Amino acid sequence: MTFYYCYDAQCGWCFGFSKVMTQLADLYKGRFHFEVLSGGMIPKEEAKPVKAIASYISAAYQRVETLAGVRFGADYLWHIQNPDESDWFPESLTPAVALSIFKTYQPDSQVHIASDFQSALFEEGRDLSDPEAYRHLLEKYQIPADDFYQQLSEEKFIDKAKYEFALCRQLQVTGFPKLLLQVSDTKFYLVAEGYTPLETVTARVDNILQELPDSGEKT
Repeated sequence: MTFYYCYDAQCGWCFGFSKVMTQLADLYKGRFHFEVLSGGMIPKEEAKPVKAIASYISAAYQRVETLAGVRFGADYLWHIQNPDESDWFPESLTPAVALSIFKTYQPDSQVHIASDFQSALFEEGRDLSDPEAYRHLLEKYQIPADDFYQQLSEEKFIDKAKYEFALCRQLQVTGFPKLLLQVSDTKFYLVAEGYTPLETVTARVDNILQELPDSGEKT
């Protein structure tokens, strides 16, 4: 069985949910497969300066902090609090292409990779549209830097990212984060939509497994 984690690297609520996801991946390691799908929340052709969304984020990030217990870093918040001085144009394609490359090298670590991407943005203030934002993670995940920077512009990986956008639409994902559990070729269960505490997620998984004919503990 497979968990499909539909997220977007630019999504603050996904950042709030990332700790739950990494804990879940560690808890169920070896029992379930985890697949992270990039959602394409901000198409590259629709990218706007950060000041277009700064006022919304100024209010929303505090709700994420309160509910999820995370903290947005000062370097990130500078761009939100000084939007006229920021050169950011947030978009979802570049981090989605980067994730597709990282997943090729480390398919079993994709939940942690997605979490690291979001830490890079929301805690460290790295611009995920800048290829240099990923350099510090290449060594951690044993990815050759020259290969990564070449692959960022390869159609193969761009197509993989766009396929994930389309798959999220096919799964009727209209907001992020969203966590689905696939138990058969045609059967999916909704496990989480929006920020959801770990204990709630695991309780729902337990309930799903109890509904399955063979208790559901097959990977």
